[in-house]
Formats: sequence, structure tokens, C-alpha cells
Amino acid sequence: MRVLIIGAGGHGQVAADILLAMRDAGQKVTPAGFLDANPGLAGQSVLGLPVLGHDADLRATPHDAVLVALGENNRRRRIFEDLKRAGERFALAVHPTAVIGRDVQLSPGCMVCARAVVNTGARVGENCILNTGCIVEHHNVIGPHAHIGPGAVLGGECVVGAEALVGLGAAVLPLVRIGEMAVVGAGAVVPKDVPDGAMVKGPAAR
Repeated sequence: MRVLIIGAGGHGQVAADILLAMRDAGQKVTPAGFLDANPGLAGQSVLGLPVLGHDADLRATPHDAVLVALGENNRRRRIFEDLKRAGERFALAVHPTAVIGRDVQLSPGCMVCARAVVNTGARVGENCILNTGCIVEHHNVIGPHAHIGPGAVLGGECVVGAEALVGLGAAVLPLVRIGEMAVVGAGAVVPKDVPDGAMVKGPAAR
């Protein structure tokens, strides 16, 4: 399966690395290259893979599936939804070192980075990023287009709303709900629910 990566920046390069690791582990997947909104990148090589053109060149570029690899949740959602309406197939990128419970549900377009842990009963929505070394404990529900940052820990039975961001190294206590489009700052400890659209930070996540 040839996967076309949307975005040649940092997240795009991480996505490419995951797909290459999957290929090296014997899975039938390979990154075909990148498309990027910056037309100046066309023709360049990133991680040995070509930047094949602009986002608008998607239909003319041979591929079997796409992966939207952008860190900003709202932009990633908009592009994903446009591609979904256009009938595109979405890849699932899971690094071989990630630990995934046998009954975990990962939706299309998700990116699970190196050494992430997703435990039993968890359900992860479309187009999510579970970043390097994060821990998603048992029976979490993560809404579409959310991003769990590197090293973040979600206790058991948490709910993370659509397009929410849980920042680097944050800790969310069990049974807590993070609202849609909410932001949890890096290193925050979250002992209680966070409303939709709110931003919390600090050791007591205020």
C-alpha cells in the first residue's frame, strides 16, 4: 500500500519514519512521498522520500491511501474532512515499538508514534495523533482529531473530546473528561474535568 503523506514538516517526517519502520518490520506499506502546502518544497527530498508537489496535486499523484500529518488539530481536521468527502482512503500508522491492547479500536488516519502505549478497551477516533511515549490507559475514549502529546499520561477511563490537545508530559487523572477543543498545557496535572474550549496549565491544571 502506497501512502501519500500530507505535510512534509516535523509531523510529516515522523509519519514517514513510522511507515518506513512498518515496512521494515514486514508490513505491506510504504510511504510514496509527501505533498505540502508550500510549493517551494516540490522536488526536494525528505528522509530520502520525494516532495511530490502541492496539496492540490493529490488526484494526479499515484497512491493507495493518505495520511494527514499536521500538528495543528483544526487544520488537520479540515484537510481530513475534505479528503474524506472526496472519497480518499486513510492509512493507519502505528510504529512497531508501540504497545497496543488486543481489543483497542484505532480509527482510520491515526498516527501512533514510537513507544506509545494504548491499553485494553481504549477507543481512538479518526485522525488522532498519539505522540512519542504517551500512555493511554484502559477504556479511554479519544475523540476525532485529538492530539496526545509526547510523554503524556491518561489514567483509566478518561474521555478526550474532539480536537483536544493534551500537551507534552501532562497527566490526566482517571475518569476525567477533557472537553472538545480544550488544551492541557505541557506538564499539567489534571484532577477534574476540563470544559470544552478551555485551556488549563500548571500542577493543579487551572
